Amino acid sequence: MTHLVISRRFHGPPRSGNGGWTAGALADALPAVADDHPVTVRLKLPPPLEVPLSLQPGAGAAPHLVLADEGRTVAEAVLSERELVPVPPVGVLEAADAEERYAGLRAHPFPTCFVCGPQRRPGDGLRIFPGPLSPGAARSRENRTVAATWTPYESTLPIAWAAMDCPGGWSTDLLDRPAVLGTMTAVVHRLPSTRERYVVVGEQRDIDGRKLHTAATLYGPGDEVVATAEHVWITIDPQEFR
Repeated sequence: MTHLVISRRFHGPPRSGNGGWTAGALADALPAVADDHPVTVRLKLPPPLEVPLSLQPGAGAAPHLVLADEGRTVAEAVLSERELVPVPPVGVLEAADAEERYAGLRAHPFPTCFVCGPQRRPGDGLRIFPGPLSPGAARSRENRTVAATWTPYESTLPIAWAAMDCPGGWSTDLLDRPAVLGTMTAVVHRLPSTRERYVVVGEQRDIDGRKLHTAATLYGPGDEVVATAEHVWITIDPQEFR
């Protein structure tokens, strides 16, 4: 594959690709990706929709891929040696309860986002609605942890990455501090099945100025770690992305 076209269906902000889906598509195109090997994707520009983006080998010895739009670097992917730390699991019932408190149901910077937009139809968007744990939960008091359930209607590597994108973002205060994905490092141990129900757990880990550090883990039956990711988000003015 020499080009990638991001369908409008996979947008995050209305005029650009969802960061997690775009990162996963670039990771999927990276040559010689070993199973269970993390990949880091850095987003340099809002990924444009419905235009052919070139896929070019990057410099260096490690597998490295550059996504470009008319010579401008949109994103870069490289194999990572980083050891990812999963977010501790949350049970299905607790995650389903947390969905009722999803802040994006009240207000949303990008309500048609492919992953977490409440205005997307079932079978079109993923409709993953990560809400905070019950106020009585110990983890709710200790840090910002959100959770949601998810049953995939289709399964690809970009969709698995996308499912771990927004749950990280919503572990921060996206309504008061809107942000977009800057960097995502993820490993997918297996693709999720369309016959299983999963739990996605997101956790805020640090704040450094405009940079918000988060993580998200996709759990299968029996608290199996299906995939895990760590992110860096950059706070923005959402009006500039609409």
